[in-house]
Amino acid sequence: MSTYENLLGGPPPTHLPDDPEPREALAGGTEPSDVAARFPASSLAWAQLADDAFESGDPVASYAYARTGYHRGLDALRRSGWKGHGPVPWEHEPNRGFLRALHALARAAKAIGETEEHERCRTFLKDSSPDAAETLSATD
Repeated sequence: MSTYENLLGGPPPTHLPDDPEPREALAGGTEPSDVAARFPASSLAWAQLADDAFESGDPVASYAYARTGYHRGLDALRRSGWKGHGPVPWEHEPNRGFLRALHALARAAKAIGETEEHERCRTFLKDSSPDAAETLSATD
């Protein structure tokens, strides 16, 4: 039985379609801002920008980048049949941009004192993918 199977008949996991170009560009060393400009719908590019801004000590910019990636990810999830809840598995690599953006949004919200937003995003991440929540919290 999969980690995400729900014996009570919950929604199936959502698997975003693969979009390898932004992932490959980032892996190849292209600046995240260039990747976001070329692929503005890529949650992964925005999540990387959020991580970079946070690491450089700018939680406000991180929050803005993360919120963009989060909303781009919500759009993609909805296009993939997601109904506002249910698993978004970390194991499915195309889901990682959205999950990273959600994590970055929670982290930046905490840093700027947005307590309710921080808690909402943390809960959403745990509910969407316990594996992502565990993996990403280890990097903080």
